[in-house]
Amino acid sequence: MNLSQKQLGINAGLAPSVASPRMNQYETGKHHPDHQFAVRICEVLDVPVAYLYCEDDDLADIIATFPKLPDQGKKKILSLVETHLKASPLP
Repeated sequence: MNLSQKQLGINAGLAPSVASPRMNQYETGKHHPDHQFAVRICEVLDVPVAYLYCEDDDLADIIATFPKLPDQGKKKILSLVETHLKASPLP
């Protein structure tokens, strides 16, 4: 989104003097935001909270994109996943 850590932190409600170091600590895993602040970060980034906690890049892309689809598109994606699971059951 072309936001610096500082600007992301400020947009999420942090004071400018602490925004950059605090966001850096979150990004590097030194500290973790509480749920309420994670929600504010996600509002700025326009992604669901689950996006922040996803360890798989492809799944993260799906999580970020899915809410932006029209309802019909969401239904098609869910149907495709269900069809694929039926054709290739998990071990």
